[in-house]
Amino acid sequence: MKKLYASLALAGMVSVPGLAAADGSPLTGNIGVTTDYIFRGVSQSQHEPAIQGGFDYTHASGLYVGTWLSNVSWVNTGGYKTNNSLEWDLYGGYRGSLPADVGYDVGVIHYEYPGNSVAGIATPDTTEAYAGLSWKILSLKYSYVVSDYFVGWTGAANAKTRGTDYIEAAINYDLGSGWGVLAHIGHQSVKHDDINRASYTDWKLGLSKDVGFGTVGLAYTDTDANTAAYTWGGKKVADGRLALSFTKAF
Repeated sequence: MKKLYASLALAGMVSVPGLAAADGSPLTGNIGVTTDYIFRGVSQSQHEPAIQGGFDYTHASGLYVGTWLSNVSWVNTGGYKTNNSLEWDLYGGYRGSLPADVGYDVGVIHYEYPGNSVAGIATPDTTEAYAGLSWKILSLKYSYVVSDYFVGWTGAANAKTRGTDYIEAAINYDLGSGWGVLAHIGHQSVKHDDINRASYTDWKLGLSKDVGFGTVGLAYTDTDANTAAYTWGGKKVADGRLALSFTKAF
């Protein structure tokens, strides 16, 4: 089941920092492509393709660190920064197991968007603390923003959005012969969401296949997000979409 869950993560169907290193050597990497980089139901690439990859190191004690990168376009399009086309994630945490097939994972992740800041605009750079539990095919994760702002969102009078959180649950099932399926639901609650109506619920259904030289994933995502708040550069970025991905782990 660890192999299946890692395959789903590599296929862009699950977002779990450090998971790629949970099976095998302490130092691992991954590289892949997707037709649409969708995170928590929202396209980060304006429904355009993305190239992604990263490295993870996991110590025998359960401690891990990692980094992951992808091209994005919403930062420039939304006017949060200029000269940006990259998301750079840095994360670290601790993972372990409890009796009765229960696993846990706690850590911190920082989302960095290199580029030139825009005067008077809240930074999109975001740091979250997270905690997750898993039991057999079920998983639950909670993320909490500890930075001043969550991806540039602000409330009335430019109120900070520290305290924004996201809770998600997923079912991952191994069909055998390299096939896996995923069902996911999550809710993003933005602190001081009294202007942009940024809070929403997202859901996802996906299928993955380990083809030996990599993992192919196909997932459909949708949300109930406010259309006006999530239309960037003339594109609806939180509507229903089907995304295809391929990732190679090494």
